[in-house]
Amino acid sequence: MKAVVQDRYGGSECLRLADIPVTEPKKNQIRVKVLACAVNLSDWEYLVGSPFYARLVGGLTRPRHAVLGSDIVGVVDKCGSGVTDIPIGDRVMGDLVMVRGGFAEYACVSAADMVKVPDGLSDEIAACLPQAGGIALAGTESLREGDRLLINGAGGGSGTMALQLAKAAGAHVTAVDNAGKIEWLKSLGADEVIDYAKQDFARSGKKWDRILDMVATRGPARIAGALETGGIYKAVGGGVGVLLSLLIGGLFYRFQGKSIGMLLVPSGRDLTERVARLAVEGKIAPHLEAVLPLAAVPDALRRTGLGDVKGKLVIKP
Repeated sequence: MKAVVQDRYGGSECLRLADIPVTEPKKNQIRVKVLACAVNLSDWEYLVGSPFYARLVGGLTRPRHAVLGSDIVGVVDKCGSGVTDIPIGDRVMGDLVMVRGGFAEYACVSAADMVKVPDGLSDEIAACLPQAGGIALAGTESLREGDRLLINGAGGGSGTMALQLAKAAGAHVTAVDNAGKIEWLKSLGADEVIDYAKQDFARSGKKWDRILDMVATRGPARIAGALETGGIYKAVGGGVGVLLSLLIGGLFYRFQGKSIGMLLVPSGRDLTERVARLAVEGKIAPHLEAVLPLAAVPDALRRTGLGDVKGKLVIKP
């Protein structure tokens, strides 16, 4: 089968389109013929081996799994032993961020992580939902009408869906991203926009009730200055040093009534089903920039790593 293979850590030049054997599903696995697989920032992290937690999961010195791609939509092709509740031919979706394998014609995945794709969703839209939609949903839960929310990195897949959910909850949303996305974010409903190259939101003098940070680069002292009393800051990702400083240093600011920490996303079937249901109901709609072939994976990952993509890119083998 055709697959995009990674042999070592590095940039997009470390990827190659290759013919590899079709694997057999193990116990409690299913094999799917991949219909679509979204490109995520986590794929870029696994490609370059940074931040360091990507190597802790993916292999310290070289990649443990050769094929990236975790938000997989596919048709069940074969079932391993122990799988009795997923029929051959079902269209399924899931987030396989720990093992990946979606940038290929076939993938063997854990049956426990997959859910049936609702009939109302296309392959491409369904592929955008598990990881990015899960982050958006977890990052905006408990928002109340009138809350002031800042989304740093608002122009990516998670950010755009978080923007939709926040506006539906009645929140006032400030969107932060690069200059190329500012007008676009306004058109999506952002109440305020900030070009991060021109202004640091943490030094703007403004404060927010909630901050959802897709890639943390600031320590707890600077974040605390941008939070209202009773405010909540959640980081989705970032360098290990920054994340540790937020977790440890953030404890001090609890005495000021400010919560600073990481966003814990309860990935799995339940969250994927919730996000898919929201999409069917029209409450979230992924912004799909392009659908691309397997050969385009290296450039798609490069652009994702640069933060150049408006919404999501999807690969169709």
